Amino acid sequence: MEAGANPGSKKTVKLRGVTGLIIIVIVAGILGMASFTQIEYGHVGLYKTFGKLNSEVLSPGIHFKIPFVQSVIQVNTQVTKAETDTTASSKDLQPVSTHVAVNYSVNKESAYNLMNNIGGSFDSIIINPAVQEIVKEVTARYQAEDLIARRDVVAGEISELLTARLAKYDLIVNEINIVDFKFSDAFNQSIEAKQVAQQQALKASNDLKRIEIEAKQKIAQAQAEAESLKLKKQEVTSELIQLKQIEVQEKALEKWDGKLPTVTGGATPFIDVQSLTNP
Repeated sequence: MEAGANPGSKKTVKLRGVTGLIIIVIVAGILGMASFTQIEYGHVGLYKTFGKLNSEVLSPGIHFKIPFVQSVIQVNTQVTKAETDTTASSKDLQPVSTHVAVNYSVNKESAYNLMNNIGGSFDSIIINPAVQEIVKEVTARYQAEDLIARRDVVAGEISELLTARLAKYDLIVNEINIVDFKFSDAFNQSIEAKQVAQQQALKASNDLKRIEIEAKQKIAQAQAEAESLKLKKQEVTSELIQLKQIEVQEKALEKWDGKLPTVTGGATPFIDVQSLTNP
């Protein structure tokens, strides 16, 4: 060992070198990790450089970015549901509370325009106010009872108007569902009373029809029996009567034992004895 050399200082220098190398590796690792980003499926990405949004739309997968300079925001392009409660009045001035569910999605190619002009809260900024306004507009066109009876037509009109409105913001309406209509208690009671009255009227009408049918059936049966009796009377002739008498006498002869009755008086025997004894 050279004179004057300090072993401790050499170890310190070596330790510092190792520590520096470790720091460099760690920093390089951090920079490397910060240089890439991953876009999830069902989303698209947009570069944001020092607060400025880039119009390039990134597809799902891994993408490079400048560490600490660029960041990437992800925009969900899957079908999403927005639910809105609206209070309005029908054409006959009945208060109506409507719960509407809208299934919508973001146009992938226009994600930059949407995020740059509206931002990530577009559901509360654009969708909900549009739904409320359009539902009030459509509800006012119909009587309260028609809103119930023509629910699918009402939903179709809301969907058509909302589709045109949201298309301006590159939002796609996939489906509209009117989850619920709620009316005042007085209106509900009047509807129930009307339904009861209609059911009672229908029952009375059915009973009347049944009675009419039964009466017609009885008349038809009586007419058939009278016609049958009339035909039977027309079939009874003098020749038929004589034939029946001959049949009765033949049956009586078959049962006669050849002896004449010994009792006199009373009714005359129905057998013509003379006709039987004469050759």
